[in-house]
Amino acid sequence: MCLLTQRNQNKRFFLTPHQSVPAISRQAQTTKKIFISWLLFLSLPDCPPLGLESLRVDDSQIQASSYQRSGLGPHRGRLNIQSGIEDGDLYDGAWCAEYKDQHQWLQVDAIYHTLFTGVILQGRNSIWSWDWVHTYKVQLSNDSVNWETCMNGTEEAIFEGNQNPETPVLGRLPVPTVARFIRINPQTWYFNGTICLRAEIMGCRVDDPTDIYASERELGSKDDLDFRHHNYKEMRKLMKSVTEECPDITHVYTIGKSYMGFKLYVMVISDNPSKHELGEPEFRYVAGMHGNEVLGRELVLNLMQYLCREYKKGNQRVVRLVTETRIHLLPSMNPDGYEDAYVKGSELAGWADGRYSFEGIDLNHNFPDLNNIMWDAQETAADKSKVSNHYIPIPEYYTKEDAMVAPETRAVISWMQDIPFVLSANLHGGELVVTYPFDCTRDWAPVEDTPTADNAFFRWLATVYASTNLVMANPDRRICHSEDFQSHNNIINGGAWHTVPGMNDFSYLHTNCFEVTVELSCDKFPHASELPIEWENNKESLLVYMEQIHRGIKGVIRDKLTKQGIADAVIKVEDHDHDIRSAADGDYWRLLNPGEYKVVVWAEGYFPSMRRCNVGMEPHPTICDFTMTKTPLQRLKEIRAKGGKIPQDLQLRLRALRLRKLRVEEVRLERRKVTSGNSVPMTERTLLKGQFTQFLFYVDTKTCRQFYTVRFEKFVLPPIWRSQI
Repeated sequence: MCLLTQRNQNKRFFLTPHQSVPAISRQAQTTKKIFISWLLFLSLPDCPPLGLESLRVDDSQIQASSYQRSGLGPHRGRLNIQSGIEDGDLYDGAWCAEYKDQHQWLQVDAIYHTLFTGVILQGRNSIWSWDWVHTYKVQLSNDSVNWETCMNGTEEAIFEGNQNPETPVLGRLPVPTVARFIRINPQTWYFNGTICLRAEIMGCRVDDPTDIYASERELGSKDDLDFRHHNYKEMRKLMKSVTEECPDITHVYTIGKSYMGFKLYVMVISDNPSKHELGEPEFRYVAGMHGNEVLGRELVLNLMQYLCREYKKGNQRVVRLVTETRIHLLPSMNPDGYEDAYVKGSELAGWADGRYSFEGIDLNHNFPDLNNIMWDAQETAADKSKVSNHYIPIPEYYTKEDAMVAPETRAVISWMQDIPFVLSANLHGGELVVTYPFDCTRDWAPVEDTPTADNAFFRWLATVYASTNLVMANPDRRICHSEDFQSHNNIINGGAWHTVPGMNDFSYLHTNCFEVTVELSCDKFPHASELPIEWENNKESLLVYMEQIHRGIKGVIRDKLTKQGIADAVIKVEDHDHDIRSAADGDYWRLLNPGEYKVVVWAEGYFPSMRRCNVGMEPHPTICDFTMTKTPLQRLKEIRAKGGKIPQDLQLRLRALRLRKLRVEEVRLERRKVTSGNSVPMTERTLLKGQFTQFLFYVDTKTCRQFYTVRFEKFVLPPIWRSQI
């Protein structure tokens, strides 16, 4: 057992930043009651982690006997912490003791009396070094002065540690024990390495021995939602319960199946959820692309419940969102990976277990690279303005059956193509930052800021989420692993972080949809006890981000005569080298920051249409409708297709159109070179540059012969030209 006594063991006297001598005296007065309280917990279920990985445990609560340098200090001894690229910097991947002996220890001050139930150990995260602890002892104390080693019967308990750097191993205490301080005391370690470890401590806070749920209540949320981890069956059950609770505003459909046959479920929330409404923008949240990054999955499930219940309560903000937006929620893009991580559990899934699909594919790296297709075309084109900057087609190699494309990726691409999404966010985990496109750099540079044509609006979107997230917005928070995103206001261009042609870039270049990636927390798989506070951290961000879909301009592009919507019309905004297209009904949405914009609409078979649109500061779109007139040639094609007779007015317009098409550049003016008086060669093209201002063409409709004259403006043609006219 791990029972503590108060005998003086003549060990060094330790004071933590949270402890004083009077406090120790007060502790001694209640020691007897606390020591026997463990008897009340023999039937207690598994306790949650203290929060080393989630950063709930402050750096000042972690101490060590020694450490090699600052970058390997005790504050780096957190489960799943990731190192920087270089060993030797301030952000290495473990606590590493300075000495190789059995007197080294890592100590955690729980602040409160805690029922300790276990320790999770992991080796050092490093590209260059292999270090881990094979076996260790656990010591407990109430005052950090007198320590007792956990016993296994009459012998000191020896806990099994790691056999590699990354796999977490749980060591359960033989008997759960109440104390304030806990030490991990390594006994053996990798023979070719040194003493290095990352850890998490499992324990339940004890304020009152009869109240074991005080810590859970402290971290609770005011919203009565289902705060727990949901496997595939439980996820389906929750989604079904939401549709039964709010049948008028919810609809569930599937977009495909995973490799293992799990359906990819999507819930739509809107006042008319089963179909697209003219002028109503389509929004999506995608979670679970990496199966072990589970917080996004649970937040999306909680969001379903929240929107349903708040809509029924008449919450005006939610009612406005639901009635003005069609919201699509995909909680699990990679259900195969999630099930793998779920079986291992919160702290034991490690950093990578469940990240990939069943086939071993990283889904975010599985989208076609459209960036370099566009950039290569721009570099080789004589006129870059002729290169398409949107709706870039998927390359042929990617569509072949034997292409290494996951079924989950194919399903999501098809989903993107079927629905005219306007705005999206891809929810990840493992960091605290919002990234925006482009994620892929030009020429595959390792790190390079690579902005889009809509960089200002993407930065706005990222800032909206980051500034309203309670953790990201906290200026006093510590960094997660090795990168300080606070210096960037917790947003960063994807290419400036690491390069990958992922879903964000694909969404922007292949569809109309703007998308960012949100890294929700340092902990990829937070314990269920932390889900309520994570919901509170992200609730406002989730709502306010959705509201950004109503910024910019929107409208309907219609045929002047039929009043029908025109699909696939191209909407061009001046000074924005990225176009969008109208949806099947002719409606469109263009996200823009406040300002005045010149907007031109092009559509096959129609004359272009232009107007100026003003975007205000309010989160409401400016309505900019367009009416387009068909060209005579288009009308002729349609009449001929129907076998009809060409009207007289159309015949006249077609004749005029033919005359206009006989442009000066296409007429070779007798196809002969002429020479001016100074014997300098001069062609008809030379004359176009300033020797006359206008050609007038006439066509004999019987003989189809062309005649032309020239209008002169303060210019006398050379004699040789006069003779030829």
